[in-house]
Amino acid sequence: MHIRERLFGDDTAPRKRRGNSRVKDAEALGRVLGALGESRLSSNLNQLAKAVNTGSLPLTPETEADLKAACRDVAVMRADLMRALGKSPGDGP
Repeated sequence: MHIRERLFGDDTAPRKRRGNSRVKDAEALGRVLGALGESRLSSNLNQLAKAVNTGSLPLTPETEADLKAACRDVAVMRADLMRALGKSPGDGP
């Protein structure tokens, strides 16, 4: 900071640091990390994508219910993660 002040003057804005944001809700982050650790989410999503792309996914009422339940679980994890990072669940894509 001293060098920046010497080069640019006293009214220089402090540098913004990336990657050092504090977790706003450690409990929510813990829930998300725990859920991800216990799941095979990435493997299962990859298998679903492959089945959809090859047309081999039979859409039975049970399969549809399982997919809807998985979507709800992912939405809960996303909301917990957003809260843990201090953002609103409605933020972002």
